[in-house]
Amino acid sequence: MKQPVRGTHGKPASKTKRKSREELNQAARDRKRDKKHRGNASGSRANPDVSSGKATQSNKPKDPRIGSKKPVSLVADGTTVSAPVKKVAKPAATKVRLSPEEELAQLENSERLDTLLDRMENGDTLSSEDQAWLDETLDRIDELMEQLGINMDDEAEDEQAEEDMYRLLKGN
Repeated sequence: MKQPVRGTHGKPASKTKRKSREELNQAARDRKRDKKHRGNASGSRANPDVSSGKATQSNKPKDPRIGSKKPVSLVADGTTVSAPVKKVAKPAATKVRLSPEEELAQLENSERLDTLLDRMENGDTLSSEDQAWLDETLDRIDELMEQLGINMDDEAEDEQAEEDMYRLLKGN
């Protein structure tokens, strides 16, 4: 068995030296100063320091306030929401190459062309867009008629009609 340790017999217990009031005050001031400099600088949440390791990725620092890009459900749990409908991109309309006869027939049967020509005959003024479209369409019709060999000489028909009128008048 172990025997208990005996204390020193003749020596009284050493007293710890008590600090004076000035020393206690100074130690308190030191502790307070250490506590005061703890934590982040003011404004560090809004303007964080960028670490040098991340600066090599891009010149512009990433804003830490911007959070996750993960979508958040805006509907309460338990309710069903139809999946968002994605717009299907329509393929660009490819221009079908029409034969000159078909294109000419299509242009001559155009309702817009008829209404604009009627308005012109009635003396109405057309907007600049309508006038430009009308001129363009009539030019295209002329080109197609030349390609097809259709000749619409109004003067020749008028001369022929006048000669017929003279014959009829002289004959009576």
